[in-house]
Amino acid sequence: MKSGAIFDMDGLLFDTEKIYRFVWNHLPEEFGMTNDPTLGEAVCGTSGEHLRNIVQSHFPGLDADAFVRRGLARVEQTVMERQPEEKPGVHEILDYLKSRGLCLAVASGSPQAVIERNLARAGLTGYFDAVVSGFSVPHGKPAPDIFLESARQARCRPEDCYVFEDGANGIRAAASAGCTPVMIPDLTTPDEQLQALCAGIFPTLLHAMQAIQNGEL
Repeated sequence: MKSGAIFDMDGLLFDTEKIYRFVWNHLPEEFGMTNDPTLGEAVCGTSGEHLRNIVQSHFPGLDADAFVRRGLARVEQTVMERQPEEKPGVHEILDYLKSRGLCLAVASGSPQAVIERNLARAGLTGYFDAVVSGFSVPHGKPAPDIFLESARQARCRPEDCYVFEDGANGIRAAASAGCTPVMIPDLTTPDEQLQALCAGIFPTLLHAMQAIQNGEL
């Protein structure tokens, strides 16, 4: 068993990735562009300059800063209106890993205030030794920055950390950081390249916990 575990948030702890996907896929029409059903997956888990660059590559000439600001505000408004539903196995795996003395962290591409609000409303804040937003590091996923910073704040070496992720950019970032990527797919189906990066792929966090208990991870 590793000595640390880092969790993505959207689509992994909470069923919120579908909100981001809907907003990113349908926002272009508000800027006079044609909606792009591939944009949501392309930006999944990213933040900062990388997020803006992806938007710019899909829509050259678009004011990417304004687009991203409006998108994030739209998501935050939606999340504020109702508490996001937890994904299966969240409390169980956190209880199990915490009881085994692992250092725990959240590493999410969402803004810091949104992460902390979601965790507090679900009663999860006390589990984590570190909470890191992609907006607080130089480069968002798929760069390794957020996982390296999460491990540092949790006082655990990256190579001693599981990373639980639902998205392709997050898995790539975890692998680049030298962590052990574990995928719990939500809206992204792992292709062969992603499968090769993962130490394990499981339908829920409960199944991942059982793999750890059985010494398979």
